[in-house]
Amino acid sequence: MILKPNLFLNKYFLIISALSFSIFCLGQEPNDCINAVTVCGNSSFSFDVNGQGVEEVQGLSDCGSGENNSIWFQVTIATSGTLAFTLTPSSTAISEDYDFFLFGPNATCGNLGQTIRCSTTNPAAANQGNNRTGMSPDDPDPNEGPGADGDSFVSDLDVLAGETYFLVIDRPIGNSPFSLEWTGTATFPESPSNPVLTNPNITSLPPLELCDRTAPFDDDITQVDFTSLTQDIINGANDVAVSYHISENDATININPLGNIFTSFPITQTVFIRIENTVTGCFIINDIVINITSFSNFNNPSTYQLCDDDTDGDDQNGQTTFDFDVKTQEIENGILGANLNISYHLSEGDAVANTSALPTIYTNTSATPTEIFARIEDINTGCVGFTSFNIIVAAKPIANDVSLIQCDEDGIPEGFTTFNLNEINSEITNNDANAIISYYLSQTDAENETDAINPDAFENFFNPQIIYARVTNTVTGCVSFSEVSLEVSTTSSNDASIAVCDADGTEDGFATFNLNDTNAIVLAGAPAGLDLQYYETYEDALVEVNPLTANFTNTIPYNQTIYTRVENANACYGISEIELTVYELPDIETEFETLYCLNSFPETIVLDAGVINDSPSNYLFDWSTGEDTATIEVDAPGTYNVRVSNVNGCFKDRTITVLPSNIATIDAIEVVDASNNNTITVLVSGEGDYEYALDDIDGPYQDSNIFEDILPGLYTVFVRDKNDCGISEELVSVIGFPKFFTPNGDGVNEFWQVRGISRQFQPNTSILIFDRYGKLLAELNPLSGGWDGTYNGALMPSSDYWFKVQLEDGRTFTSHFSLVR
Repeated sequence: MILKPNLFLNKYFLIISALSFSIFCLGQEPNDCINAVTVCGNSSFSFDVNGQGVEEVQGLSDCGSGENNSIWFQVTIATSGTLAFTLTPSSTAISEDYDFFLFGPNATCGNLGQTIRCSTTNPAAANQGNNRTGMSPDDPDPNEGPGADGDSFVSDLDVLAGETYFLVIDRPIGNSPFSLEWTGTATFPESPSNPVLTNPNITSLPPLELCDRTAPFDDDITQVDFTSLTQDIINGANDVAVSYHISENDATININPLGNIFTSFPITQTVFIRIENTVTGCFIINDIVINITSFSNFNNPSTYQLCDDDTDGDDQNGQTTFDFDVKTQEIENGILGANLNISYHLSEGDAVANTSALPTIYTNTSATPTEIFARIEDINTGCVGFTSFNIIVAAKPIANDVSLIQCDEDGIPEGFTTFNLNEINSEITNNDANAIISYYLSQTDAENETDAINPDAFENFFNPQIIYARVTNTVTGCVSFSEVSLEVSTTSSNDASIAVCDADGTEDGFATFNLNDTNAIVLAGAPAGLDLQYYETYEDALVEVNPLTANFTNTIPYNQTIYTRVENANACYGISEIELTVYELPDIETEFETLYCLNSFPETIVLDAGVINDSPSNYLFDWSTGEDTATIEVDAPGTYNVRVSNVNGCFKDRTITVLPSNIATIDAIEVVDASNNNTITVLVSGEGDYEYALDDIDGPYQDSNIFEDILPGLYTVFVRDKNDCGISEELVSVIGFPKFFTPNGDGVNEFWQVRGISRQFQPNTSILIFDRYGKLLAELNPLSGGWDGTYNGALMPSSDYWFKVQLEDGRTFTSHFSLVR
């Protein structure tokens, strides 16, 4: 016998999902006798347990224990035989401990009596090889347990048709679900079937798709009528009861039925169907998914905006006529097979109640924007949807009639000139930032937007002349029109000129002018209250573009003509020329430096004003000395200034720095002589810049005042001022002793004498010559030619000879030299 699957009896479903009673949202669960699950058919099934409910087993069993996590089954016997089963936990862990208790026959929940079979053996404590339990024909014991007693199995039971038993499954230890397989020969009553489902292995009916047909129509809640479905399931049987429930738990224990007609929950929900055999109590549970959606198979219309018009005699009152057929087409556009009934209403309530529908051709009576509500009913399905859109009457832009007066300044007073129409844009629109203007020769052209004229430079051909402005609001697209009167004025204003010196630090012919300096000249003789504006070109002045600021730097060097436009309340009075001139500054050398030799006083030097490439007679001079000539003479160092001015009054200043210089004063000469490196150091003072030479007034000169590696002898030291203020000189002696002499009659190096001695230097020096044995050979006169290498008229042989020199300054030197023949 095949049991119709439900949450409790569908082994496949429960094994896959491991579903437990803990998911039920209501409190009534089959862990109490009164809520016991009716067992139908004899198929095996899987289940889980959770909680004990009301403790009903404690004390009614020889096995001890009670309810911990329990589930109750009510078993009614259809045909006699044996009642047996095997309970297998899903987990093989030996710690998973399942107990069971069997009451009956014909026990009631209020009077269960004592158990007739029970097992509370702990498989881990009993050292079992597995964790299964149950009733078996192979075990003689009616009960086992608690703890380590037995092997968890007890004997089967002979049962008779019509008897009813209560089986309690309990799990005191562990958390694994279990499967229950009926192994006895007795059978159970058959479950009912659902004739709507042709396949008995399927529990779900096809989804029910409904639209929200109950106000409010956008909450996805509506009324569901299962009357026909109930009749189809019963199929004329008188022993079948059908009920609908919000949860599978409610359906299982048959509580909280919804009725055949009920209000759905939002959007998507599952309804569980309990189909029960009223005779046997066996039941199956099917389910059906209900999807509730708001009707939306239509387009949401856009804002409906029209420009105000004068069809009602007033184009500024914010009222116009709307054709709602335009929105109907938009709502239905692209919807295949659309069969819609659409009405329009001023309120959402009217749309929902389908009252006070507006006419298709509708003229608003109140200010916009106004929200219009559309009721959309699908004639085929009865579904109703709603949408809304705003109607807006956009105001027409302001378009004032204006006049524009322009000057006729082209030299031909015929009344024709060039107008810049853009200068009146703000006057036409009252400075509307969202308005654009185009201009036309006729009203027809303006309305049709044909042959627009160039507003930047329009040349009139009548005086005065009427043209037409088309004003368009860039946001709304609404259009207005106005007339523009153009008139040419033949009045005039005065020309003027400004001249400035090129004194901005860069002599390039560019300078900054204060144009306001010409205002009085330009307006001389004109009426009061006129306005001026300056422009770089005549064309700019004529059409009033690119105005200049009061401080203007010319863009053409030295000479440039610009223009000033004189207006009377935006009407051109005249255009004048302004001549701008930048005068050149005198071309002079502004900085100069020279020298004055103090030793030449009272002689003078000449200073000039430094004029370049021009005659000094073309300039005026103002010296810091009070003189006004092109040159002056001075006899002292210092700073002299002169201002050089040209005939235009432009000037430059020249600064002349006269530095002092002087011939050198030789304060001392320091000599290091009679050494391997004789030196002469010259010490001077004075205001000049000096250089030094030895023995030659023409040089070469050196910057250093020290001369090194000087041979013995007499020298003249020259000190020259680099600024040509003169040369100072002084004699100097460098004492030295020759290493040898050669008195061989060739006229070269015939005598030995101490060098550097003269009548001016060391004339009283004592010079003695000895042979190698200390014999005095000669005493020399320091001013004589020296020793000739003889003694008492005899030639002395080549050898080393000794000398002793005692200089006049007190220094004494003793050494030797060689006589070489």
